[in-house]
Amino acid sequence: MAINVFVPKFHTEEILTEIRECLDKGWTGLGFKTVTFEEKWKEYIGLVNAHFLCSNTVGLHLAVHILKKTKGWKDGDEIITTPLTFVSTNHVILYENLKPVFADIDEYLCLDPVSVESRITNKTKAIMFVGIGGNAGRLSEIAELCKKYNLKLILDAAHMAGTKINGEHAGKEADVIIYSFQAVKNLPSADSGMICFKDKELDILARQISWLGISKDTYQRFNKNGNSYKWHYDVPEVGFKYHGNSIVASIALVQLKYLDEDNVRRNELAQLYIGKLKNEEKVEIVNIAPGCSSSRHLFQIRVSDRDKIMQHFYSNQIYPGVHYIDNTHYSMYQYASGTCPKAHKASDEIISLPLHLNLTNEDVEEVVRVLKDGLSLL
Repeated sequence: MAINVFVPKFHTEEILTEIRECLDKGWTGLGFKTVTFEEKWKEYIGLVNAHFLCSNTVGLHLAVHILKKTKGWKDGDEIITTPLTFVSTNHVILYENLKPVFADIDEYLCLDPVSVESRITNKTKAIMFVGIGGNAGRLSEIAELCKKYNLKLILDAAHMAGTKINGEHAGKEADVIIYSFQAVKNLPSADSGMICFKDKELDILARQISWLGISKDTYQRFNKNGNSYKWHYDVPEVGFKYHGNSIVASIALVQLKYLDEDNVRRNELAQLYIGKLKNEEKVEIVNIAPGCSSSRHLFQIRVSDRDKIMQHFYSNQIYPGVHYIDNTHYSMYQYASGTCPKAHKASDEIISLPLHLNLTNEDVEEVVRVLKDGLSLL
């Protein structure tokens, strides 16, 4: 049987009960369950604001769009970002006619503060930090740079649901945090996300712009007795249809109840890998930063001849991942080619070993066996 890098686990019967309530009430869109999930997420994460969206990507775009709109950023201004991420992180900067400026990474595969500081110019307006695999890296040092240079901190926390730093959920120093609840994330739904602005006024604006700029969403216009629909509203903004819906929120509400215990299991699996690979000289394990209690969305290693190892895995029905290809390899970002040598090297070496809740201890042993067998052939 194949061993895949990601396999989501859903609490099906509980989810169906939540969804059935939506269907029975005839309310499957924005509101009802989305509002409930926002409140539960704020309670869990300890943040003041949270708005449920249809994906992490639209949340990232909304964050950049609103900060540009409210902070007086101009076309051509710069956001310092990482090349080692999924392309949506950097695409959203281009959506707003801003320039992604790539800084190099550290041993945790996160932004290196020294490289970041060297890229700051008078056009720099923000830093986009990605907690790859649930690793917080040197986020606190990046936050200090933002204070020093009066920059906004945008945290792409797609992998960080449940990640803590020194016992507190990561990212409270960020101006805006965007989470992912996509199908294979630690809190899997169908596809959805959450945007958490520190500023209440920006949270209000996000709600409006994510509903096409309309002043009141349909849930706000429907009274509590369910017998009156207030049709009148204004449209003061040009917005997008980025909001989440109650069916997907129903899935997320159930999954949230199990997030912490699921992350414990993911860390147990990671420790099994570490124990079996720590003495393997041809494998470099990507460590978690000190003080970080990672969500362990990924378990990453680095090897030479990565592509040969991947082919060996495939021939044994094991299908790891690569997170990620250095974005400066892609044609649209090649203007930055050669500017981030550490990210470039990592991009050629990293493998994300299978890590999910359906994985057994025996599966881990098989993955390690095949990996060591492949290394012996190099």
